Amino acid sequence: MTARSAFLRRWVGWVTLGESLGFLAPALAQLMAAALWPAAMVPLLIIAGSLEGAVLGWFQVKVLRTRLPAVSVRRWVLFTAAAAAVAWTLGLLPAAGIFFQAWRTDVQIAAGTVAAVVLLVSIGFAQWIELREHIPGAWRWVPGSAGAWAAGLAVFIAASTPLWQPGQDLWLVAAIGIAAAVLMAVTMAAVSGLVMVQLLKRLEGRNTLAGRPE
Repeated sequence: MTARSAFLRRWVGWVTLGESLGFLAPALAQLMAAALWPAAMVPLLIIAGSLEGAVLGWFQVKVLRTRLPAVSVRRWVLFTAAAAAVAWTLGLLPAAGIFFQAWRTDVQIAAGTVAAVVLLVSIGFAQWIELREHIPGAWRWVPGSAGAWAAGLAVFIAASTPLWQPGQDLWLVAAIGIAAAVLMAVTMAAVSGLVMVQLLKRLEGRNTLAGRPE
């Protein structure tokens, strides 16, 4: 097994686990809010979303530091947690009905498109702030991470939407969501892992050139 394939295998496994565990926070927050405090659903989900991001970031950076030991664990985790809170906020605004529902349809579409783009790039952009100090061309992580999340969310929607039905018990809704989240996590981890392998390959190429004798 080559070093790249070994890294990819570790990345997919640990990042899948991290995102799956992290997603339990918003899943539990939704159950608690629905049962005890429905009015607090949105803020609780945003807080839980930041916890999800922190867990994901910790698992990611632990694998990443096997190749880039200088990457800051604290910064990576904090940036990922903050970006996840932003992503959850953008995703929940339409459901919260804050201004959005009163806007014209064309304005809603335009605002929704912008929000979707920002949502998808938020985590990759936040992590790029740290990654750019360690990898040449680190900006590629932003669209690469966005593509990974887009693929993961598409899998989540495709898996959960046909199974969620009106009137279901909360435990069943949560179970379906968690199962779909695991599929999302696998997809996101696989795509983002391939992107990261390519970024590390560029770093290896630069180091090889730098080590050649004149």
